[in-house]
Amino acid sequence: MKRTREMEKGSEIQSAIEELSMLIELKPTGDNLDRTTTAHIPTRPFLNVCNLVIQVLDKIGPTMAVLRQDINQNIQRLEMRCDSDPSTYSNLVEILKKEADEGNARKGASCSKAFVWLARSLDFTGALLQRLVADPGQKMEQLVEESYGITLKPWHGWISTAAYKVSLKLLPDNKTFINLLMPKDETDDNLKEHMQTFISLLVPFLEEIHSILILYGLDRLKST
Repeated sequence: MKRTREMEKGSEIQSAIEELSMLIELKPTGDNLDRTTTAHIPTRPFLNVCNLVIQVLDKIGPTMAVLRQDINQNIQRLEMRCDSDPSTYSNLVEILKKEADEGNARKGASCSKAFVWLARSLDFTGALLQRLVADPGQKMEQLVEESYGITLKPWHGWISTAAYKVSLKLLPDNKTFINLLMPKDETDDNLKEHMQTFISLLVPFLEEIHSILILYGLDRLKST
């Protein structure tokens, strides 16, 4: 509840900037290039960013309900694993290592698969905000469709793609979406600046995540 009350003072974008900044600060630094020993994704801050993404998607409305539900389920799966051994799993990469060693990473409802789809949801959110900043006058349907096409669609099977196509009819117009993202005391320029800051933090972080997914052979996973 405390986190919710704090977020009411600013936008979800501002809160996400704070979480991403904290996440980056928590990451160890060094010149060691061995990714298998230096890869580090702080679990709790990462999941906090994903929770904030859910709130951004909520602004889009019912069209994002399925994606929102998937994100929430994947967050819960990783939270449960982290809670089982907080000291070990404070680094999310340790979860990937364990499942890879056990041969379970690509099976069933694994935490590795949850991480893959959370990363792709962040990809989608980043792509959507980038397009919104670049062309705020573009129709929301086109913004979402283009973002979906380059981030989630390549990994979705026909069932997921069909559900997405139906949901496009429920999108708000872009002005409504922007107004929902913007706190009362913020201007369009302020919001644009915050979105640009968020994107500048998110893009390099996602590049690192995708490098880790490739390292563990998780980058080509598809859904039904």
